[in-house]
Amino acid sequence: MSDLGLVGISKEIQAVRSIIEQVASSDISVLIHGESGSGKEVVARAIHNLSPRSNNQLVSINCAAIPEGIFESELFGHKKGAFTNASENRKGYFELANGGTLFLDEIADMPLLMQVKLLRAIETREFMPVGADTVSKTDIRIVAATNKNLELEVANKRFREDFYYRLKSVIIDLPPLRKRKEDIPLLVKHFLDEYEETNNVSGYRFTDGVIERFMEYNWPGNVRELRSVVRTAIAISRSPLITENALTGLINTEKKEDSRFLPVSTGKTPEEMERDFLLRALFEIKRDILEIQRLLTEMQSQKHEAVQQHRNGNGAITLQEAEREAILTALKSSGGNKRKAAKLLAISPRTLYRKIEEYHIDEESWTA
Repeated sequence: MSDLGLVGISKEIQAVRSIIEQVASSDISVLIHGESGSGKEVVARAIHNLSPRSNNQLVSINCAAIPEGIFESELFGHKKGAFTNASENRKGYFELANGGTLFLDEIADMPLLMQVKLLRAIETREFMPVGADTVSKTDIRIVAATNKNLELEVANKRFREDFYYRLKSVIIDLPPLRKRKEDIPLLVKHFLDEYEETNNVSGYRFTDGVIERFMEYNWPGNVRELRSVVRTAIAISRSPLITENALTGLINTEKKEDSRFLPVSTGKTPEEMERDFLLRALFEIKRDILEIQRLLTEMQSQKHEAVQQHRNGNGAITLQEAEREAILTALKSSGGNKRKAAKLLAISPRTLYRKIEEYHIDEESWTA
């Protein structure tokens, strides 16, 4: 199913399609959240094409690609002479999208000052080109997209709270490709047909082995990466029947992968995952410290018992005897791990190995 430009039969993509159909006819703002390459602009275009504004333009801008110094001019336009090199009047995106839809991709990267001005323009439906002395009116619908957690951005003062609430009237969570792998065969067919039509060729197809590899791969670049791989594989294939050889260098084509090392979806943002990692690391450090303290206490107790057992007739022991017993105690406490034993003794592993040889300490001495 590729109606609305959304290819797939998975329940995840069906849920997205359902929301689009519900909100398209209104002018309500929509915020699309999804990983890079997951198809956020496709969703924005589907909303526009189903809306009463479909006869007018969908204007797409990437907020991350516009330098902060010219952001206002890009959005609202400018008048001739407004600044150096402003040699003529220029329409901004707000005016170009009048009567249609303005798609603001990577909205989280918009400068804070620009967020204030854009919020006012959205709410009043008025804007002022740079260098103008009168306001201009506009009639646009706003659809925004991001791959970041905007709530976290707001909490960290990197995104305005009032602007966030204005955008989040409806939120569409676009799933990554790894969460809807049943859509991969349909997407491959769609991209193959697209390539053939664009390049005026026909007869290409992928072997079952290629599709199997596609299903095993986790697609960190999502649908965008799949499209690129399909097009490249067709272009470099020497035959209309595209085999696994065409995937060499494009994706990891190992059939059997240890699942312990595969990416696991956590449903958390990179910032949340980093915080959880730090907390776990601190917990493990604390646990290790407690374990070392326990071993030191045990070592001291065992050392005391050993000293008592090895006292000579004068009630004293030699330095060599005490050192040998300390080494044995550390080796027993560490389960024979020489590096850990050296750490407990506060000496280098090299020194420990030398002492073991000097005192003729064999493995049976600390395992007995």
